[in-house]
Amino acid sequence: MASGNLEMGFIFLTQTIVGILGNSFLLCLYNFTLFTGHKLRPTDLILNQLALANSLVLFFKGIPQTMSAFRMKYFLGDIGCKLVFYNYRLGTGVSLSTICLLNGFQAIKIDSSMCRWMALKFRSLKFIGFCCFLCWIPHIFLSSCLLRIVSGPVSNQNYSGKNNQEDCSWQMQGIFSPLYTILYFSSDFLCLGFMVWASGSMVLVLHRHKQRVQHIHCHSFSSRCSHESRATRTIMILVSSFFTFYSVYTLMTVWTTLVANPGRWTVNTSVLVSSCFPALSPLVLIISDTRVSQICFVCSMKKNGFA
Repeated sequence: MASGNLEMGFIFLTQTIVGILGNSFLLCLYNFTLFTGHKLRPTDLILNQLALANSLVLFFKGIPQTMSAFRMKYFLGDIGCKLVFYNYRLGTGVSLSTICLLNGFQAIKIDSSMCRWMALKFRSLKFIGFCCFLCWIPHIFLSSCLLRIVSGPVSNQNYSGKNNQEDCSWQMQGIFSPLYTILYFSSDFLCLGFMVWASGSMVLVLHRHKQRVQHIHCHSFSSRCSHESRATRTIMILVSSFFTFYSVYTLMTVWTTLVANPGRWTVNTSVLVSSCFPALSPLVLIISDTRVSQICFVCSMKKNGFA
């Protein structure tokens, strides 16, 4: 059992460190472009918010869970547990809303006939910033419910629900537990449904567009189409990975809350799945962003020049 805990602890530690470093790099990159306007893209503000939300998830889920796996002395009291769960849920909710915003932005961009008013508005960085701001509002209030039901370390665990950390718990009256769980995750399932619709629309538009222009050999048109396809492919990878990881995590959370008394393996697996997207998505964005390769090339040239 101790060996298994150490292995899981090292997995959590690696996942958290990789994710925090990746998201920190993206925050520096996107904030630099936003402040300087150098090679600024409309999606930079959205992706900057995604990196911030992912950092919240990793700080308030990955670090406490790593400590728990290593059996370190738990320092969180009642207030600490409430803050950890509140910020984790806030980060997860904002990440979900931001992915929906990014998905919708790209869907409207490649098919402006879908919503001409939104297509015009999305050209304004102020409008994108307003949409990003709106992503926070519902989750700030929704996550506040956790401040009532989450409690700190206690010796007796006779509760209808149990948390994803060993020393914190949540307590709900049994009659309200199923209703609260359904209401709690209803907005998430709506967002996941929107992702499926927007992603399907993008695939259909790109497929039809490819059939129409397959005999056109204009270089400028081809390069533009290639850029849009590359950006759409990156967003599709992000959306599909988020959809997969978050759907599995949500189903496991609902199952452990309503049906089962979760064992240690179930708890660890649930936390591992919930942190996969925040840890891996920065790698996808770093690899797909041509500005990163340009920065690496410039740094390499300067290093060789000073050698």
